[in-house]
Amino acid sequence: MKLVVGLGNPGPQYRETRHNVGFWVIDALCERLQTVCTRERFKGLIGESRIGTERVMLCKPQTFMNLSGESVREICRFYSELDERNDVIIVYDDMDFQPGQLKLRQKGSAGGHNGIKSIIQCLGTEEFSRVRIGIGRPEPGREVIGHVLGQFTAEDRTLVDAAVRRAVDAIEFAVRNSFGLAMNRFNE
Repeated sequence: MKLVVGLGNPGPQYRETRHNVGFWVIDALCERLQTVCTRERFKGLIGESRIGTERVMLCKPQTFMNLSGESVREICRFYSELDERNDVIIVYDDMDFQPGQLKLRQKGSAGGHNGIKSIIQCLGTEEFSRVRIGIGRPEPGREVIGHVLGQFTAEDRTLVDAAVRRAVDAIEFAVRNSFGLAMNRFNE
């Protein structure tokens, strides 16, 4: 079993914000797998499907970004067969990359991302796979919160939408093969 978690904030006011790119990937993955992520469980919206022969659980935590780890922890405790290092993939926005840039990573620090800080704290490890989509840095004089909770320009949105599609390809490839091979193929 694999767990794919997209980070974001619940509610219509956040739906189109930069911080919700992780939710967009889960929605696109649901569309590809012809499933939905609507069941309320584990402090999140859950969907299930298969990629090849592998059972895959999809999750959009509903705890708001800074408490995302609570949802991930509940799922990992319930499904004891999940090994964070090999079975968990977290998808989220990253300001350190240009809009639309896709980066996969197997472990590491939170890099200042509060959702990842929460997951590290709740799981007690930094060793889980990540799919990061660049959202760019705020313009000089603009605060980080305003940037991540703001919307993309039309040009950047086109780049990010393409990255969302590549992220879905990368996740599907990683589940069928391995995350390491997906890093070699999809990192930009």
